Amino acid sequence: MYVSKNSGEERPQTEEEWREELTAEEYRILREAGTERSGTSDLLKVDDDGVFRCTGCGQELFTTDEKFGSGTGWPSFYNPADSDAVETRPDHSLGRTRTEVICSKCEGHLGHVFGDGPEPTGKRYCINGKVLDFETDES
Repeated sequence: MYVSKNSGEERPQTEEEWREELTAEEYRILREAGTERSGTSDLLKVDDDGVFRCTGCGQELFTTDEKFGSGTGWPSFYNPADSDAVETRPDHSLGRTRTEVICSKCEGHLGHVFGDGPEPTGKRYCINGKVLDFETDES
């Protein structure tokens, strides 16, 4: 179940509530499986120690320890902060099969994972920065 950031209640969000809580761009990405334009995320340059949380529900998804510069134009990570933080499912859009990454708590679309990342996992979690909130360790 998802805990609403506004009400604090533990229950599923309605689409109307999502639209009220998220910006239009966040809604398009998280709820409609959209993608931000390559190279537009301020999070590409983040190298301070900290965590990346889901904009939709606040769950910790990734840390700067697993972040790397992939050169793709999206924040990239070789592993989630916790194995239970994200889930994957097949995505057959665009005429090919990819692996979609979603937040395990609110089921929001985050991006995709590919098998061309660095060691130790060989994975590249290519994540839309517009649906991540960065929090430094000093926060």
